[in-house]
Amino acid sequence: MLVAKEYVKSVYKNDISRIDGVKRNQKLAHMIMKSYARNISTLAKTTSILADVTAADDVECSRPTLESYIEALEKLFVIQDIEAWCPSIRSKATIQSRPKRAFCDPSVSVASLNLSPEALMTQLKTFGFIFEQMCARDLRVYSASHDSHLSYYRDRYGLEADLVLHLDDGRYALIECKLGSSEIEEGSKHLLEIKRLIQEHNKTEKQVPLREPDLMIVMTGGSMAYTRPDGVKVIPLACLKD
Repeated sequence: MLVAKEYVKSVYKNDISRIDGVKRNQKLAHMIMKSYARNISTLAKTTSILADVTAADDVECSRPTLESYIEALEKLFVIQDIEAWCPSIRSKATIQSRPKRAFCDPSVSVASLNLSPEALMTQLKTFGFIFEQMCARDLRVYSASHDSHLSYYRDRYGLEADLVLHLDDGRYALIECKLGSSEIEEGSKHLLEIKRLIQEHNKTEKQVPLREPDLMIVMTGGSMAYTRPDGVKVIPLACLKD
């Protein structure tokens, strides 16, 4: 983690001001990166991040300032939020449309929060969010030759696909990221329910049908890849390749 920690220091001390020639406050930049790290894989509003950053008595930051820092971090390819996928299987008011907070490399999250491997093992919820970011990073890398992009699906009923991988030819995969094997069943149910909603949509909207998912995948931290009887692929992160 030493390399990641040195990289984080370089970003908030130097790079964030060099990227566009605007002098920025090192402490504020560090606080913003730490807040982002606490909110990865969530739909945290900008106002929530702002409140988190300014919770310390000696930190002042306006929303325009926060947005300018986030924009600089995006230019540096430190931050890369994941956009929402909004198919017409629910009303627009029901489907979440805010970006999912994310770093390009999940090691930045760990380094920003100064977490050790031992600490992660005792903070499984945080580890789960970081695992999702690991999946996103590797999917981007291994599918880059297909001009791919990632999104996510989540609605107000709790139905979600952590990631949706879109290829340039229209194919796509619904993906749930589950660190533990005990969560595979829940992840599979989510994916199958989204597929069912798409099929129901196509029965009533025959003029504008939606493509059904080409793959449904639960990515895990395990070691064995297999296909479930319902067609869902269970794939360990370590098995990914281009």
